[in-house]
Amino acid sequence: MTDPVTPGPAGWITLPDVSEKLGVTISKVHQLIREGSLLAVRRDGVRVVPAELVANATVLKHLPGVLTLLHDAGYNDEEALKWLYEPDETLDGNAAIALGGDRAREAKRRAQALGF
Repeated sequence: MTDPVTPGPAGWITLPDVSEKLGVTISKVHQLIREGSLLAVRRDGVRVVPAELVANATVLKHLPGVLTLLHDAGYNDEEALKWLYEPDETLDGNAAIALGGDRAREAKRRAQALGF
């Protein structure tokens, strides 16, 4: 088995913390995860979200679309997480960072290409 992915310097946040940061109920956070608008994985038995994916009290604008593309390409949540955090200097470090900046379009294009 491969080592679990470690997010960027901001680390992980728990679902109750996501709820607080977004200003929504925990039920809404679970709904966002079920809908594929947000990515959560289990670490030490607790569901957590990479902190970079929840920026400025919102989910990164392009994240839901990229997650849909990755899931349509057959990626599960762990594989999607790995893809988002795979080092790539042409995307300012990795796709997760790119989604929060001016390289978002390129990250989305690359995710789209995975389906072909």
